Amino acid sequence: MNLTKRVFMTLAAAVVGFSLAVPITTAQETDPENTMVISLSSGEVVVKLRPDLAPKHVEQIKTLVRDGAYDNVAFHRVIPGFMAQTGDVKFGDMEDGFAPRRAGTGGSDLPDLRAEFTGEPFVRGVVGMARSQDPNSANSQFFIMFDDGEFLNGQYTVVGEVVSGMENVDKIKKGTQADNGAVADPDRMMKVVIAADTQ
Repeated sequence: MNLTKRVFMTLAAAVVGFSLAVPITTAQETDPENTMVISLSSGEVVVKLRPDLAPKHVEQIKTLVRDGAYDNVAFHRVIPGFMAQTGDVKFGDMEDGFAPRRAGTGGSDLPDLRAEFTGEPFVRGVVGMARSQDPNSANSQFFIMFDDGEFLNGQYTVVGEVVSGMENVDKIKKGTQADNGAVADPDRMMKVVIAADTQ
């Protein structure tokens, strides 16, 4: 397995202030085939996936969703004012093989992906792919921005944006910056589906 997916989280120290900009897309504009619905204990989060920006990453996410790989996966790293990271299907499944000390270092059985960087900015609600120091190491882990993080622009692959339910993302249990966001007894994605599959 490649280097830890946690590397970019050390950039959290660079976060100085934030704005509350929200992507302008509305839930009504989403395509069901490219809409991911994440069920949290606090409610649903609807994500518009962006195959126009990152077709290979979106395809891999949809494959993992349809395999049920993201169900019960922990938000293992959550940094206030920055982001909530999840998607470690190897070590983060809280119902099957959960390894708290290793969560964040795993991926899936699918191959790592070549970067699909764009000029799309990392603002509140944007969903990006986590990776190691190798730009071509994203696999299954992703993060949702609580606030703007322009220092990530052009260096991480944007795969989507939250179009409804950010208030539920805001309620995800957080770690501390001192612990690089590691969360004891973390919240989880209870169920993840592609909207087209529920119609």
